[in-house]
Amino acid sequence: MKPGRFAYHAPRSTADVLDLLADHGGEAKVLAGGQSLMPLLNFRMAAPEHLVDINRLPGLDQPVRTDTGWHIPALVRQRVVERSAELAADLPLLCTALTQVAHPQIRNRGTVCGSLAHADPAAELPAVMTALGAHLHIASRRGERMVPADDFFVFHLTTALEEDEMLMGVSIDDLAPGTATAFREFAARHGDFALAGVAGVAARDDDGTVTACRLVAAGIGATPQRLTAAEQVVIGSRLEPRALASAERAVRQEVEPTGDVHAPAEYRRDLVAALARQVLSDISHGEQNREGRSHAA
Repeated sequence: MKPGRFAYHAPRSTADVLDLLADHGGEAKVLAGGQSLMPLLNFRMAAPEHLVDINRLPGLDQPVRTDTGWHIPALVRQRVVERSAELAADLPLLCTALTQVAHPQIRNRGTVCGSLAHADPAAELPAVMTALGAHLHIASRRGERMVPADDFFVFHLTTALEEDEMLMGVSIDDLAPGTATAFREFAARHGDFALAGVAGVAARDDDGTVTACRLVAAGIGATPQRLTAAEQVVIGSRLEPRALASAERAVRQEVEPTGDVHAPAEYRRDLVAALARQVLSDISHGEQNREGRSHAA
């Protein structure tokens, strides 16, 4: 199928974009990389009257090092972040997860912020940004605001963005000393959405005791899901085998995954629990899992 009819706009300033969104409200869609939006248009799952192409906006296509961490503006391609040695050193969780997003051809065009604004609950980046405690910069003609990732994802393909707002970028603070991260997901076939995934961030003191932990699952509900019961289990532990087993049990008891044609709910429950244990095991060894993905044989 092909998209329905729409008016195409190619503004050259952020102010012009925000004016268009304010004027056309829910009848306008922002186009950045297009890797999420164009399939929706082609299948007539979205039929905006106005398409606002932001690719001509200056100064939004490169990550920016700040005093406290990194800022990733709206037009930064996923492949740019994935290939950044500086970001890999500071935020290995983000770069590792990006290697699992679809295929390189998709990541060459797709933007980090585009994936976040699309808010597919099976996607890697919403879960990763939630695990990292990121903050999303939102702008409209009415002004600007910051929303923590914990509050940004509302439901399937639904975010805290209002109809006249644009996601301008995402900011991620530097990880505290002693922090380790890991990412795991399982897909039946390379390039498919994972049946489930887990992103983990844990801070540890000098003797290896966990002082803070964020575990976030993808693909098991309408939004990224914090695995708070497992987090509480491992805080105060050294991630010894007994603690890992307890965390795995806690995940099984805590989550209520949705089932579909790809996997029943019980399978996803067992899978996300096993992935959480693998993530914590990686963290216990101070390793950043650079593969991150498992496939069915």
